[in-house]
Amino acid sequence: MTELVRMEGIEKRFPGVHALKSVSFDLRAGEVHALMGENGAGKSTLMKVLSGVYQPDAGRILVDGREVTLPGPAAAQAQGIGIIHQELALMRDLTVGQNIWIGREPRLSFGRIDEARLNADAQALLARLNLNIDPRTPVGGLTIARQQMVEIAKALSYRSRVLIMDEPTAALNDAEIAELFRIIAALKAEGVGIIYISHKMDEIKRISDRVTVMRDGALVDTVPAADTPISRIIAMMVGRALADEAVVIPDLSAANPALEVRGLWRGQELRDISFSLKKGEILGFAGLMGAGRTELARAIFGAEPCDKGEILVAGLPVSIRSPSDAVRAGIGYLSEDRKQFGLALGMDVRANIAMASLPRFASRIGAIDEDALGDIASDYIAKLSIRTPGDRQEVRLLSGGNQQKVVIAKWLLRDCDILIFDEPTRGIDVGAKAEIYRLLNDLAAKGKAVIVISSELPEVLRLAHRIAVMCEGRLTGILPGGAAQEQIMELATKREGVAA
Repeated sequence: MTELVRMEGIEKRFPGVHALKSVSFDLRAGEVHALMGENGAGKSTLMKVLSGVYQPDAGRILVDGREVTLPGPAAAQAQGIGIIHQELALMRDLTVGQNIWIGREPRLSFGRIDEARLNADAQALLARLNLNIDPRTPVGGLTIARQQMVEIAKALSYRSRVLIMDEPTAALNDAEIAELFRIIAALKAEGVGIIYISHKMDEIKRISDRVTVMRDGALVDTVPAADTPISRIIAMMVGRALADEAVVIPDLSAANPALEVRGLWRGQELRDISFSLKKGEILGFAGLMGAGRTELARAIFGAEPCDKGEILVAGLPVSIRSPSDAVRAGIGYLSEDRKQFGLALGMDVRANIAMASLPRFASRIGAIDEDALGDIASDYIAKLSIRTPGDRQEVRLLSGGNQQKVVIAKWLLRDCDILIFDEPTRGIDVGAKAEIYRLLNDLAAKGKAVIVISSELPEVLRLAHRIAVMCEGRLTGILPGGAAQEQIMELATKREGVAA
């Protein structure tokens, strides 16, 4: 197979961090080469070097056997290297065609944009991917999956022969993932090389030809995907084997309810939801995309108003009309979108950990006791093994797993009795997942009441003492921990008025 790209001995340092340590990597035409590693292993840094965002401190990059310099993203695009970020960079108010050709629009006389040609060219790219999308459609009206397809079309508009895909299925359902994989197969057949970054082991085994694993900024090994067991890939990522622990269900028959929800309604999103959560219990919520799990979490936390219903904390009715009401009632919420709702990305680790508990560190005149705050932040950094140069590091510079731990630390410091974790391990590597699983079990063992919402059934089955299943805004059943996946899926597809 023809070699498209080769990176040799790539070095990159940031203040206090040796991010890349003499890393070598290559990509061949017509292959999917998976790049794996824990959060903070250096995968994104390596790809930013390849896409021209960062300049290497040492090493060289060869494209088609010729050494090249990539001083910026435009230089990488000129070499046929395109990147599709996990967080899409489209302009929602512009059309599909305008997004694809932005900055390169075909022009008529007097500099006017040739909209007809722009849309025709965009249509040709979409047809190449066998996508039925009108190029005149505003991007904001498309699903996340369709927006991702537009990003791929945009990358191909630069005649990209190398495509870097960073966690492309993180927000997709099964049908959308199947469509993405169809497009990947078609691109492979055309000779496009794809670098695929994902933490989902089943995807890696399903579509990749080779797997390269990084750890702590260094290359561990490159292995054939088909012949390498998942257990070996995981061991290479974390430096050890991870035990696949089964859920241990405690006896909670004598435990009191920490939270009770009765007859909760919100339009058609939530319909007559009732359940209880005991102290020391992990209650998992399962269901298909759009089932209403996140809407339920946000309603309990006061982020979304309810039409009717009652919430009781420790047996007493509470009025929750805002998140501040929920926090005062002892409820903490880790959102599925930690960057938008859980963190202040421009602030440091110390400030983010203290964010929900600032009055504890403020004097009567509002001055913050920075020494006490620093001591507490350092304590939680140690307790949760948060990988950071220090508590003054900006949160945006941490890996996804460490950002998640900062949000958890925020609610642990607040000492909430009820904790709602919405997709707690989304975008997090297997090593960090294992740490968060242990943390959730420890919280329950200490008497905290925990709700875990997850789209990954194995995760729910590994953690939950009971499993609540939702479909189309309704709670369709509650199963004991360790229930069969078939039982969960039966309830997850149990539409109103239709026999399961």
